[in-house]
Amino acid sequence: MAALCSEFGDLVQIKKQLIAVICLCKERGLLQSAKWASELAFALAPLPKDELPPSPPFTEEDAQDLDALTLAKSYFDLKEYDRAAYFLKGCCSQKSYFLYMYSRYLSGEKKKDDETVDSLGPLEKGQVQNEALRELRVELSKKHIAGELDGFTLYLTAWYLRKLDLIKEAVEVFVEAIHALPLHWGAWLELGNLVTNNEMLKSLSLPDCWIKDFFMAHMYTELQMIKEALQKYQNLIEAGFSKSTYIISQIAVAYHNIRDIDQALAMFNELRDQDPYRIDNMDTFSNLLYVKSMKPELSYLAHNLVEIDKYRVETCCVIGNYYSLRSQHEKAALYFQRALKLNPRCLGAWTLMGHEYMEMKNTSAAIQAYRHAIEVNKRDYRAWYGLGQTYEILRMPFYCLYYYRKAHQLRPNDSRMLVALGESYEKLSQQAEAKKCYWRAYSVGDVEKMALLKLAKLHEQLNESDDAAQCYMLYIQDIFSCGEQLEHAEVSTALRYLGQYYFKNKLYDEASLCAQRCCDYNDAREEGKALLRQISQVRDQIETPSADLFAPLSNNNTPVRRVSPLNLISFTP
Repeated sequence: MAALCSEFGDLVQIKKQLIAVICLCKERGLLQSAKWASELAFALAPLPKDELPPSPPFTEEDAQDLDALTLAKSYFDLKEYDRAAYFLKGCCSQKSYFLYMYSRYLSGEKKKDDETVDSLGPLEKGQVQNEALRELRVELSKKHIAGELDGFTLYLTAWYLRKLDLIKEAVEVFVEAIHALPLHWGAWLELGNLVTNNEMLKSLSLPDCWIKDFFMAHMYTELQMIKEALQKYQNLIEAGFSKSTYIISQIAVAYHNIRDIDQALAMFNELRDQDPYRIDNMDTFSNLLYVKSMKPELSYLAHNLVEIDKYRVETCCVIGNYYSLRSQHEKAALYFQRALKLNPRCLGAWTLMGHEYMEMKNTSAAIQAYRHAIEVNKRDYRAWYGLGQTYEILRMPFYCLYYYRKAHQLRPNDSRMLVALGESYEKLSQQAEAKKCYWRAYSVGDVEKMALLKLAKLHEQLNESDDAAQCYMLYIQDIFSCGEQLEHAEVSTALRYLGQYYFKNKLYDEASLCAQRCCDYNDAREEGKALLRQISQVRDQIETPSADLFAPLSNNNTPVRRVSPLNLISFTP
């Protein structure tokens, strides 16, 4: 294959390399890698006839194996893997050997699935092993030691090691496979599945190749480094890949991961306009429609995907989300189970099924589903968070703390994880840690507007009245600054406390204002009226002191932001 470009200056050369690798992947039945390269090549300008890359070199071994390989490939394409392997046995060429070893593996997978699909449910299915794996690994290891493997067979060796949970060895061989054949996207993706954090990513010795930028952008998305991922994808668009539907889909997924729902929906709608029959990533699109409670749009998407391919994993997940939005949780769980029958390693289906079991109050099944999700991908914060919620229902705070910590490590700036951590610390009587978590949740942008309220109530319980008042005041400002009243908003609780706090501190104007506002809420009206009566009794007798209420409060360790006086008149409840 032609020398690789380290930059994107020569798009013609990149297109040639993509066309060449598409051919190599198709010959070996690596259809997903061929599809990725084809989509990327389609985004680039067509090549003139005289610029098309030549056919791959044809060796003497290839010529000897040609008839057997042609016959075996026809059987392979029809999923007759044992027949394909039988006619390839003894062939010498690298291409034939790859297809021989790959056919044997796929034959073992097919037998495993056939044996388990009826007798076991999806929860047990993931635990059944392919009996051919160990034998294949031993054979490939011998050839690996002898240095007889090319980039494709190195990829196969690493894949088998990963399937046998030999992760360290798998990473080393995947890196070796990428150096031997940098344009094989499948090897990059499989390596990415084994990278657990940014430190590990930096430690990898990867070839200096243009495809590395696609890999780094993918990994930044996976590792929740969304700002870096979006910058990478923007650079790729500017480099000449502006028409790539793959990049559009990845940008949409990145926005989904940081819960920028409107941007993500816009990108997915653009993707649907450009590629209306696409099914890849549509399960993620359905998650966004679910969060926004867009029933008609989710219904349309589900019906559309059923017309395209009703037996795709993504289609089953979309239908599951549709039934979940309609609160038909049994039906939703059924479709997530169907998705897992089609692909036991479908991360989204495991996590979503865990959510459905939670809704049905089947905590043991939910725990099992979330644990399977973590087995598939240890970076799935939703599964860790789901396990924390499950153990919270079971009133096991030490377990909650462990799983919420894991979720927080994966999403350090997600306020939901921090609030959950704070609640766990509070239940374990670790108030200092709880305060830190709540304040941090507020500092990073409290999505659910609950952190300040919980922090204020914690200060109230600990008789730290100055800090509680400060937090309640910030909470009221935060709620009203949203422009709309949130359903769970406890503004009346905050006003009640502040009214009493100001009254005790002889700040009767502020106390009166809070009491008047309390009268706007049914649950605080009587207390507001009572406070107004108290104020009227003492107002003419005691002069209001001019204390600076908003000076720094107590000397405890909770960080408290200095703010201007609360102007309740400007807020419209």
